[in-house]
Amino acid sequence: MNIILLSGGSGKRLWPLSNEVRSKQFIKIFKSEEGYDSMVQRMYHQIQKVDPNASITVAAPKTQVSALHNQLGDKIGISVEPCRRDTFPAIVLATAYLRDVQGISEEDVVVVCPVDPYVDDEYFKALNDLGEIALKGEANLVLMGMEPTYPSEKYGYILTTDNQKVSTVKEFKEKPDKAGAKDYIAQGALWNGGVFAYKLKYVLDKAQEQIEFMDYDDLYAKYEELDKISFDYAVVEKEEKIQVLRFAGRWKDLGTWNTLTEAMEEDTIGNVIMNDTCENTHVINELDVPILCMGMKNVVVSASPEGILVSDKEQSSYIKPFVDKLDNQVMFAEKSWGNYKVLDVSDQSMTIKIVLNKGHYMNYHSHDRRDEIWTVISGEGRTIVDGMEQHISAGDVVTMQAGCRHTIIADTELHVIEIQLGKEISVDDKHKFELER
Repeated sequence: MNIILLSGGSGKRLWPLSNEVRSKQFIKIFKSEEGYDSMVQRMYHQIQKVDPNASITVAAPKTQVSALHNQLGDKIGISVEPCRRDTFPAIVLATAYLRDVQGISEEDVVVVCPVDPYVDDEYFKALNDLGEIALKGEANLVLMGMEPTYPSEKYGYILTTDNQKVSTVKEFKEKPDKAGAKDYIAQGALWNGGVFAYKLKYVLDKAQEQIEFMDYDDLYAKYEELDKISFDYAVVEKEEKIQVLRFAGRWKDLGTWNTLTEAMEEDTIGNVIMNDTCENTHVINELDVPILCMGMKNVVVSASPEGILVSDKEQSSYIKPFVDKLDNQVMFAEKSWGNYKVLDVSDQSMTIKIVLNKGHYMNYHSHDRRDEIWTVISGEGRTIVDGMEQHISAGDVVTMQAGCRHTIIADTELHVIEIQLGKEISVDDKHKFELER
């Protein structure tokens, strides 16, 4: 089975744990044998469990590539979006990637689904059924329609011609108000969960009607010029030969704090104390200081280097316009080599704690407008500064002046404090070079 996992979005509704670099699907909240898994890890591992031979490709903006490699490994297939252009361009690019880079036949079927729903194994068996229905070719598109559990205003609705497990789609309805949702449910409508299957040739042909491109490389080069449009608007709602597979199993969209906490197996994560007067309260603490909650009811508390949220659970759904007004300085991010956390920011300096995973290293790079100082806290590794390699361990200090090329290599897990000094400190002040090793 060929699967495209859509991993877009900045996840502002889950601030302060999510930001422009660390989207909601990378937040680790699901208990696992090794600690905690994120949404993308949970989804990826569930697919492998149900279908070990599944070919999984993640469609993601370039800002997420490092986090994907960090959490899923270097071998994961990624269709990298140069910038965000909504779901239609993302799906077309990923489909072209499957054909031109992965060598998948245009007659093969691909199943597309979001990376962040909370589901169980039954969902993945349904994905396989979806692919088999699409392979028959009785319809150009096959959707998975979720049996609604309440009159939601968050989803679009699918009206069908009958109540069979596989039905012909009669009509799509936009996100309604509560009264409209009740009316659609009374008519037997299904939630549109953004899950569908098709043969590669179908989507590539549809793309050619709207975008002039030769192959994956050509489409990638033109990507920033493409219109922002959803796959639903560009393709689904215009298609006449379309079927839907009913799904009544567990499926929950974890897009808000309210829904996310419903999926948590524990009330607290991190250094948290709650007394016995708290009710329906969830706390996630990523800081190195304790959080004490007393007498809290129906509340979510979340603390990270980005900030602290204390909210009534129902009100937490309305967080986005407030987050839009905040300073967007990224304070934590996962990279392919490990992660970093900003400890202090002042006018002409920034202090960062860096953790490099064993066997990994940073890009060999330089900066024009800042000096850097590395102080090793723990672990062992090597630095290369302007071509000169030296061993480092706890207590060692390495200084890099602006313009010099440098990298750090972790022979064991390596913890480092980095101090950046300069009148203009910017993530854009970076030049990458090939490292000869």
